[in-house]
Amino acid sequence: MKVALALALLGASVFAADELTATPLISSSNTKFGSAIEGVGVDKAGVIYATNFGDELTQAGQVTGSQSLLYQAANTTAYVNGIRFNIDSSGAEEAYIADAALHRIYRLTNRQGADGAFGSNDVFCQDEGILQPNDLAIAPSAGRVFLSGMNYTSDSAVGNGDLWTCDSTGAARRLGQFHRTNGIEVSPDEKTLYLSESENKGGAVVANRILAFDLDAASGDVTNKRVFADFGTLDDTAATDIDGMRTDAAGKLYVTRNGIGKVAVFAPSGELTAYITTPSIDFVASLDFGGQDGTDLHMVGKCKDNDTKGCVDVVKGLALGRASSDLRKSSGGETPAPPPTGCGKTGHARK
Repeated sequence: MKVALALALLGASVFAADELTATPLISSSNTKFGSAIEGVGVDKAGVIYATNFGDELTQAGQVTGSQSLLYQAANTTAYVNGIRFNIDSSGAEEAYIADAALHRIYRLTNRQGADGAFGSNDVFCQDEGILQPNDLAIAPSAGRVFLSGMNYTSDSAVGNGDLWTCDSTGAARRLGQFHRTNGIEVSPDEKTLYLSESENKGGAVVANRILAFDLDAASGDVTNKRVFADFGTLDDTAATDIDGMRTDAAGKLYVTRNGIGKVAVFAPSGELTAYITTPSIDFVASLDFGGQDGTDLHMVGKCKDNDTKGCVDVVKGLALGRASSDLRKSSGGETPAPPPTGCGKTGHARK
């Protein structure tokens, strides 16, 4: 009886999470992005960007507003992926873009207008030992970038994933090796770093978890590795990969579930608080908050009805994004008050 009661309570705790549904924003009929759409980032104006613009692995483009080119890699073998914006020490806006093929990060500076292209593009950091990088996170207080990547094999081992940091001068340092790593994010107080880790066995995905570390943003050191969430025990979706992750200004962590058309939302304590369904996308790849108030969650991935195209779904008025909040504070702009807790304004509904 006690065992049965415990199992019942466990099931209740899992399914007590809110169920929200996003609204399609860019569909297969009007998208300018290919199926490898990824690396979502937001600038200080709340404009959302992603990679695989024009169905080119060398290009990143604007998602919201007009779909237009932001960046074109000079090297035709480049594979641009993660995007993050920052405000430098002089108050100017800059952007960092990962190149998974050439093991480097580009730094874009000298922006031409509030949401225009950048006039300068240089290699910010690189190291042949970096597996990719795939995704980026940033600690604005130190101008420090964190990066993850993977080597996908049928039987994963420690060393198929890595965690690196590049300081404000571009000096790269490896912080650790893991099974396959992908999503990466820093908490709003810059005291916690989140990293996804997945395992393969016999060609099948058998584990997906989120690791958390204590973070010293100034030095880049990470300590006290622990499991923040394990999808095998949480909701029996160990075989579904984690991809991009982002936090909001209150510290909640938003985690893409690449293959089941959902985003999982966690409180800083590790409690699962919500699932967001993406009606246009099964393989959710990346996400971030943008819009005029920085509260609209944009989620991207290949379109469900045409897997050669990249789609975008949105939940409006959900929460103030950490990146939007940080960028506006750093540039001296006004940070909007976050929306009320619970259900947001528009673009989703409880089930």
